[in-house]
Amino acid sequence: MLVYAKGFLKCGAPGVPFFCDKRKSFFTKTKRGFHSLPSGTRDRIYFNNNLRYSSKSIEVVEKSVIDMDSKEDMADNPALSSYDDAMEALSTLISRRTRGDRTPTSGSRDKLEQVIAYLKILDLEDKIKELKVIHVAGTKGKGSTCVFSEAILRNCGFRTGMFTSPHLIDVRERFRIDGLDISEEKFLQYFWECWKLLKEKAVDGLTMPPLFQFLTVLAFKIFVCEKVDVAVIEVGLGGKLDSTNVIQKPIVCGIASLGMDHMDILGNTLADIALHKAGILKPQIPAFTVPQLSEAMEVLQKTANNLEVPLEVVAPLDLKKLDGVALGLSGDHQLVNAGLAVSLSRCWLQRTGNWEKIFPNQGSKETEIPVAFCRGLATARLHGRAQVVHDVVSDPQGSSGSTETSCGDLIFYLDGAHSPESMEACGRWFSAAVTGNKSLSTAVNGYRRNGEYSKDFNRVSKQILLFNCMEVRDPQVLLPKLVTTCASSGTHISRALFVPSMSTYNKVISGASAIPSDTRRKDLTWQFRLQRLWVKSIQGTDAALDHTLKPDGITALPPHDFLCGDAPHCSGPAGTQVVTSSAVMPSLPLTINWLRDCVRRNPSLKLEVLVTGSLHLVGDVLRLLKR
Repeated sequence: MLVYAKGFLKCGAPGVPFFCDKRKSFFTKTKRGFHSLPSGTRDRIYFNNNLRYSSKSIEVVEKSVIDMDSKEDMADNPALSSYDDAMEALSTLISRRTRGDRTPTSGSRDKLEQVIAYLKILDLEDKIKELKVIHVAGTKGKGSTCVFSEAILRNCGFRTGMFTSPHLIDVRERFRIDGLDISEEKFLQYFWECWKLLKEKAVDGLTMPPLFQFLTVLAFKIFVCEKVDVAVIEVGLGGKLDSTNVIQKPIVCGIASLGMDHMDILGNTLADIALHKAGILKPQIPAFTVPQLSEAMEVLQKTANNLEVPLEVVAPLDLKKLDGVALGLSGDHQLVNAGLAVSLSRCWLQRTGNWEKIFPNQGSKETEIPVAFCRGLATARLHGRAQVVHDVVSDPQGSSGSTETSCGDLIFYLDGAHSPESMEACGRWFSAAVTGNKSLSTAVNGYRRNGEYSKDFNRVSKQILLFNCMEVRDPQVLLPKLVTTCASSGTHISRALFVPSMSTYNKVISGASAIPSDTRRKDLTWQFRLQRLWVKSIQGTDAALDHTLKPDGITALPPHDFLCGDAPHCSGPAGTQVVTSSAVMPSLPLTINWLRDCVRRNPSLKLEVLVTGSLHLVGDVLRLLKR
């Protein structure tokens, strides 16, 4: 959990004693001179007035140190251009303007041949063979599995590198060294080294790599130069043809839960998808997976047999083995991912000859989980997945300037679920979180204020859905799955808000990028469709929407009492689309401010806002809250 105490953020696992390896401290002291945990941009913990982990005194000191360091860095490295220049360069590598665009990206060359060619240019082809890799594929849970594995091995005393995707706020989130996003200085150093060489030598029909291929080779560059002991690599999409699959001899491979996603690329059956995921398996290299549907398991087992791969199916982690310690990632589905991570980490330690060195008295006992493993499981962090953020809403009319005002409570529950299976897991987690279900992990991947629940008894709680999904998804499946899962757990969403995302697919931005001003009207055709599907899933009939409104005609926001009443219908002012406890919102920044205004106006109101359907939406909300 994250604990704010006396001006320092500390990360601890209840019931697990801390111990430090001689080679490194459990807390990593960054160059900034501040104890930091994995965060968004600028390689530091955020402090501001909008979240309940602000500290004015530390904010001032932190900002001063960062400003001084930034100036010194630029003075020492005048060749380094600004971070925004690097983002602009990255944006030129996005060859597809939209997610559904299947236009060929780099001529007739095979994708993996291309990546190997780029590695040769960067003199990395032989060097990556020295990396001791954990390679993880899957439809859902592969990112969480990577995070658990990295945290476990880091707490065993190893220097870790982790490459995951996508990022939510800043591209540096994809590259972690020792549990922290790579610093801006090091990112720019490695980025421009790769960029310059590829620009100079990408000839003979080999163009600059598409975005994900570039980020993949950049990850290998970072891990080789940083001399990591272990590289935890998450597959981007699929497995067999994924850019990360240039890894020929990983130490161990993992395949997380499989389901129906990316069918336009991987195929329309679970067997087709499983075949792509099984493509990361290598001859005679141990592999682990979780319980799968028989259609998928048959494919995995057949592929493993053909490659003489010892494939082991791992059961979900038994919480009793953790001796009361809560997982760092919330939700009962994380027990599946944690169980896979424990097996991957144990196998990595055994195959690299480190198990007996670190745990000489443990032997090969599979039933016991070492203390270092428990600490890793308890302190793992992954933003945007089962994350809770408490927003501090200040009263502009308050004279004291304190955030402790008579405003209501605004809590965001963020989960980037976007497949039927993950939407079901999201619904179970949200229901457990808002009802205080103690049977699930209560660790919060977010921020709390001491005594935050002391005033809840006098407040009226409303569960609100803030939703958007990409048009390649199937909201006809996602929305009913969420509604039924929440309802079966006793949670009923009283209002649904459908909002366009803020970020764009064809531009890489940083956490410090300017927030769009929203001065132009947006095409909300997709949001109207989502609203109709929502009403149909609630009522079983199509919505009686105002068809006189054009897709770009939503200009006003619903009245503030829209969230307070119990009536299924609530009329709004001209220029709004409010129907059957749902509303189409003109923009995300306006929506966040409107939610804050609602709790300012009603001190007895507690809004619990579930943000889901898209990792892009989750990232956009986090970016706004961190401002």
